[in-house]
Amino acid sequence: MHEFDDLKVLLQARSPLIVIESYEEQRALQLIRRLAVNLFRPLFQWSCTEGLRRLDVPSDAQTFNTEPQQVLAQIKGSKNPGIYVLCDFHPFLQEPRHIRYLKEIALMHEQVGHTLVLLSHAISIPAELARLCYRFELHLPSDQQVRQLVLEAAELYQQHTGELADMPPEAVQQLVQNLRGLTFEEVKRLAYKAIANDGAISPADVSRVNTAKFRLLQTEGVLSQVYDTKALDDVVGLDNLKSWLLQRRAAFVQQQRDTPKGVLLTGVQGTGKSLAAKAIAGAFGVPLLLLDMASLYNKYIGETEKNLRQALQLADAMAPCVLWIDEIEKGISSGQADQGVGKRLLGTLLTWMAERKAAVFLVATANNIHELAPELLRKGRFDELFFVDLPEEAERLALLHLHLQRRDMAIATEDLQHCLPLTAGFSGAELEQAVVGASFRAQSAGEALAAIHLQEELSQTQPISVVMAESVTALRHWASSRCVKA
Repeated sequence: MHEFDDLKVLLQARSPLIVIESYEEQRALQLIRRLAVNLFRPLFQWSCTEGLRRLDVPSDAQTFNTEPQQVLAQIKGSKNPGIYVLCDFHPFLQEPRHIRYLKEIALMHEQVGHTLVLLSHAISIPAELARLCYRFELHLPSDQQVRQLVLEAAELYQQHTGELADMPPEAVQQLVQNLRGLTFEEVKRLAYKAIANDGAISPADVSRVNTAKFRLLQTEGVLSQVYDTKALDDVVGLDNLKSWLLQRRAAFVQQQRDTPKGVLLTGVQGTGKSLAAKAIAGAFGVPLLLLDMASLYNKYIGETEKNLRQALQLADAMAPCVLWIDEIEKGISSGQADQGVGKRLLGTLLTWMAERKAAVFLVATANNIHELAPELLRKGRFDELFFVDLPEEAERLALLHLHLQRRDMAIATEDLQHCLPLTAGFSGAELEQAVVGASFRAQSAGEALAAIHLQEELSQTQPISVVMAESVTALRHWASSRCVKA
């Protein structure tokens, strides 16, 4: 049913108090004006700057009633039924007198016929009014409407410049996908900006649109966008994970019926789980969103779960995207020390995982998988559980070359091979720090970096596989029969 008909039903059903949360004030007012004319009902708009103004006929604003209490008293005293749209009234809903006025006007609806519409970007309704309210949502543009808005933006560009925009069908489709979740006006602005930037729609434009979209939608700071995504070729090893992703990339990008949902990456610390998460987003060519578990927590009861719900809603709005929850066990564990907050977060996350329709690929990383609840690990929650193990000898050699190359340094392969026996049990992160330590040794001695410096650094370093041998061995034993080796 069209939103015009939806709102018409609410008004005809004698709804005393309607709440509309939307950033599109003008679009909401235009819709309500059409309905008021259709239903032959007078329509008024109020704001704290202009006071009360009639909208369905030309009229001047009544600036004498800019105070909330004044306008509510006037509406209550009026015997002629009308629709009153109160714009940005949400700050005044904390005042008990205002709440009582609103309640009395709503309770008098059967006798008088007033309908109050609270219109703002976000409205928290007091408990006294909750049973009298009906919420209405403006529809966001469909894919077809977004595409039409993109084409209109291209026509506007042609009118302004006299030039045709370069609009490859694949790039247009990608732009349409990434403009989902925005309002009509936001789609118009971002689509025109993408085209006007260089007279075309390109992958770089889509990336800029994603950044602008995230800034528009982000409100609480729980989610952040990670810009330095990687390609699969940037990841050393993890051949099974790479092959698994390549098999499913087309299904995710094309949003086929059986779209992949996500993976859980566990393993020894420093083995490249975070890098793998960045590479997954790079392989799929979509934005990467990082959910900070620490920032979710709030001292007020219920706020932590609300923060998670808002973060997941934002991820849905950013689809297609990859949502990365780093060290998930630190926020969603099976322990009892957090007074049940972890369990409630787990319930919220599991519900979202089961019901989500948007193309959001979930990547969760965990160092201590034993702290996670069994409900999260059962088959079907994630498409697959991958174990990222310590690198093998060939991978350790490739990692040493990589970290040396990033620092514009070089050691001959033959010399590095002599160092390999000392690298047994080292993670990728520890190998990087060994290269850093070796460079410091060479600098302090006034010498060029050589294999001897690396050997000295390696021989004086104890990897985590030795320092925490028992826990690492237990984790590797647990994963050997329960996870796919990445």
